[in-house]
Amino acid sequence: MNTTPRIGDPVNRFDGEAKVTGSARYAAEHFPPGLLYGWIVSSPIARGRVTGIEEAAARAVSGVVAVISHRNRRHLPWLDRSYKDEQAASGSPFRPLFDDKILFSGQPLALVVAQTLEAARDGASLIGFSYERATHNTDFERALAEQFKPKSLRNKVLAPHSRGEPDQAIKRSPVRHSATYRHGAQHHNPMEMHAATAIWEPGDRLTVYDKTQGTQNVQSYLAKVFGLKEDHVRVRSEFVGGAFGSGLRPQYHVFLAALAAIMLQRPVRVGMTRQQMFTHVYRPPALLTVALGAGSDGSLNAIINTATHTSSRFERYTQIVANWGLTHYKCPNASGSYTLAPVDTCTPGDMRAPGAATGVNLFEIAMDELAYASGVDPLALRLVNYTDKDAMYGRPYTSKALREALQAGAERFGWAARLPAPRSMHEGRELVGWGMATGVGEAPFEKTAARVRLAADGALEVACAMTDIGTGTATVMAQVAGDTLGVPLERIRVQLGDSALPEAPVEGGSWGAASAGAAVHQACRTLAAQLHHIAGKMTPSPIADASFEEVEFDDGHMMVRSQPAQRVSLANLVRASGKDCIEAEQVAKPDLSGVADKVLKAKYTHSAVFAEVKIDDELPIVRVTRVVIAVAAGRIINPKTARSQVIGGAVMAIGMALHEEAVMDHRLGRFMTHNFADYHIPVNADIPQIEVIFVDEPDTEVSPLGVKGVGEIGVVGTAAAVVNAIHHATGQRVRSLPVTVDKLLGQAQA
Repeated sequence: MNTTPRIGDPVNRFDGEAKVTGSARYAAEHFPPGLLYGWIVSSPIARGRVTGIEEAAARAVSGVVAVISHRNRRHLPWLDRSYKDEQAASGSPFRPLFDDKILFSGQPLALVVAQTLEAARDGASLIGFSYERATHNTDFERALAEQFKPKSLRNKVLAPHSRGEPDQAIKRSPVRHSATYRHGAQHHNPMEMHAATAIWEPGDRLTVYDKTQGTQNVQSYLAKVFGLKEDHVRVRSEFVGGAFGSGLRPQYHVFLAALAAIMLQRPVRVGMTRQQMFTHVYRPPALLTVALGAGSDGSLNAIINTATHTSSRFERYTQIVANWGLTHYKCPNASGSYTLAPVDTCTPGDMRAPGAATGVNLFEIAMDELAYASGVDPLALRLVNYTDKDAMYGRPYTSKALREALQAGAERFGWAARLPAPRSMHEGRELVGWGMATGVGEAPFEKTAARVRLAADGALEVACAMTDIGTGTATVMAQVAGDTLGVPLERIRVQLGDSALPEAPVEGGSWGAASAGAAVHQACRTLAAQLHHIAGKMTPSPIADASFEEVEFDDGHMMVRSQPAQRVSLANLVRASGKDCIEAEQVAKPDLSGVADKVLKAKYTHSAVFAEVKIDDELPIVRVTRVVIAVAAGRIINPKTARSQVIGGAVMAIGMALHEEAVMDHRLGRFMTHNFADYHIPVNADIPQIEVIFVDEPDTEVSPLGVKGVGEIGVVGTAAAVVNAIHHATGQRVRSLPVTVDKLLGQAQA
């Protein structure tokens, strides 16, 4: 039975059947005729230069077609600007196979191309390199001696804005707390590894199937690097098996695939191994030193935040870390500082909720410590310090339903039954801990275009270049289109993840649903107006003289709202136009008209997180047994996919709190935990029932449909809630994430 989807319905994933049946094709699943396979040869040293390459044995392998390195690659541009992408950090971007310099361990030094993957791998294993080694440093603690304040900040990263006299206010405060919190390096580890299939075509045209979060970003990058016309480069990424920020920038695999395809004039596929997935973008290790001063009731008098994380030596990767506490809580005196520590690794990058995952989670642990120091319940402490405006800049919020989220989450969790003293709650041999935290993340809205095309058979095509990285973007686009034009889901086709489609930003930052949804809605409204005009010209008119405001769309028809019997099918309207189809394209973008006269408002998504842990009193293995997350994220287009996003973020947060840390051998300058046996990520047995509550909060000041993003808010605050629950259960405070058994045992023995 055909059903018209409505905004707010829990619609099943639009692409779900293709994914579970295997008909969805990912970047490494395209097989053009004559396909060759590339295998990346990575540097084993962290810094230096290549002095020699022995290729004879590799070239002698049956099926090997080429060995490409800096010595024989085609001409490449010299200027940094040719390698900059729209998400680039300041500094000099990495240029694969450009020269003999080695900047980090795992850097690609050569590409072996063969007729089979096995031959390429075999040949790659036989290449010999000689090196001139240089002194390297990958130790965060040592790098702190070189930390510096970045002169410029990337894109929308804002420097902390101080107020009042926090140093003096802390000295005057009856309750004070100061500590340093940190987490290690974390890697994205999506199910689909990075891969690209590049096809060189007559007329100097390049088509690339890439695992990316931004097809037009990769298109622009490849065109600049290889000197091609931008419209001669087409990048497609219809399906993405997770990315979490690892695909925001073009990674080196797509450069190598395109380079080989152009040089050999053959289709070439290049994919990373799981081990090579640990040789590019990652969440950098970070520390946050927090000093708090408060009254006896827990009300904040002063905040001092000092944040540092690593960056590569060749780029200066920045993110918002120190700002969150200064923004999120009412406090008259606050200051923040932000520095980078240079290390000899690849450039870190955005990983789900970049900056906030670090800055909010670590700060919320400090707030929990303040609650214990002042003798105030952690939930009550958040309410005492609640602010109705962005405390750092004094800007009002477009909306903020965090108070309602705190209430709803606490009631569902049963927070009122919590015994306040650590080690006071038990279940058999296990200690029980309850912890909570709040979350906050940006709610951006980005310029996005969409096209809709209604065919004479009533089928609707919806198109936008934005990728679906697993968030449900295709489902949202179909749902908004179906709701606006009254077309059943079965009659809707979604096209996305293609640089040839209407313009879209990279999919990230939790702006996908708000931005793509708004563009689709506006395009559909434009198409609806065209249909109304056609209906009015028909003789006799099926809607009589009803105005556009008096008609509605449902079940594939336009009808008069007050007299539903007066209706006409959308298919008949297209046929009445004398055309094969009717289409409309619109661009949705933030309203900046008269911005100088407007009060700029803060745009954020908020959450309240409550977590329960159970820990054996003798062997402190932590089990997360219950999580409740109440989210204030504007209007929810699809509660099923939105809930899935929040749960996914919470799973990553549990990994951050208890499991995930990439360990470096500083002698080699290499991540040694580079597979799923060594780099621990949560599995099903680690994850409890996660309950998600959405607080009603439509916000048309953020986006035309009242939508805010939910893709990242599940990470923010959840890791802190788990860590705070561990303290409540054990009385031990671990300030270095992840909280592992050895750290708890070490504190117990101290």
